[in-house]
Amino acid sequence: MISTLLQPDVLARAEALGVAARQLVEGLRVGDHKSPFRGFSVEFVQHREYVPGDDIRHIDWKSYGRSERYTIKQYEQETNYVANLIVDGSNSMRYGEGPQNKLEYAKLLVASLSYVIVKQRDAVALRVFDSKWRAELPSSSQMGHINTICKTLEDLQAVDKTGTGPLLEQLVERITRRGIIAIFTDGFDDVPSLLKGLRHLRFRGHEVVLFHILHRDEVDFPLDGNVRFIDLEGVDELMTRPHLLRPAYLRIVQAYLKELEKGCDSGGIEYVRMVTDTPVRQALGEYLVRRLQRG
Repeated sequence: MISTLLQPDVLARAEALGVAARQLVEGLRVGDHKSPFRGFSVEFVQHREYVPGDDIRHIDWKSYGRSERYTIKQYEQETNYVANLIVDGSNSMRYGEGPQNKLEYAKLLVASLSYVIVKQRDAVALRVFDSKWRAELPSSSQMGHINTICKTLEDLQAVDKTGTGPLLEQLVERITRRGIIAIFTDGFDDVPSLLKGLRHLRFRGHEVVLFHILHRDEVDFPLDGNVRFIDLEGVDELMTRPHLLRPAYLRIVQAYLKELEKGCDSGGIEYVRMVTDTPVRQALGEYLVRRLQRG
């Protein structure tokens, strides 16, 4: 049975745009993305001296005619990549109703991206975390893997607190081949620790993307009347009138968003904010268009 997370309108647009790697990756087979390894593929890079054992088909005879030296044309080898998709399953992701629930929004994003990546012959690995790793699916480029990913996401319920930074540090040793690492989270965590983990992954040569998923209430705080606020990752409750808190809340939130976005930018990490009142089809399509435009 086809998962409800695979929505035809979302997939059609995303598949048309694709998810190409934007930097060097280390794949396991020939594919469509730049590799750090030299080969004899499509795009010319440089000449090198011929050595016994080289395939004579790659000798540049025009160069030999000019210099009477045997040289080999080297090309950029192309490869597939592994996309490691990391999903925040902590309690703070429970906020929101229906399709605007942050966790459900993240599930739809991850399922759609997984489908598109595998369809273009690349591989996907999935990890789910809160304060620890809750699920880890190894990478695969087989279409049957999408069913396993969707089933894992469908069964996912938000629990426990968030502990993003230390877990990202663990990934540094676990993910040895350079590829894409995308984290889907509301980012309600210790920002310096989160940024440290992201930068460490980036330092190891991965393309790192932070999908910052927020509910409109968290961004604009449009609440009114008497409201009871409940800490989703703790035991605290507060009964208050939101309009009295709004100015101070918005200052704090804007400072937090600025710190996170600026920290990502300075560390070479792609920061993508998505607010759940924007349909996934639109938000994902706009992101993939921007990605293509930047090259």
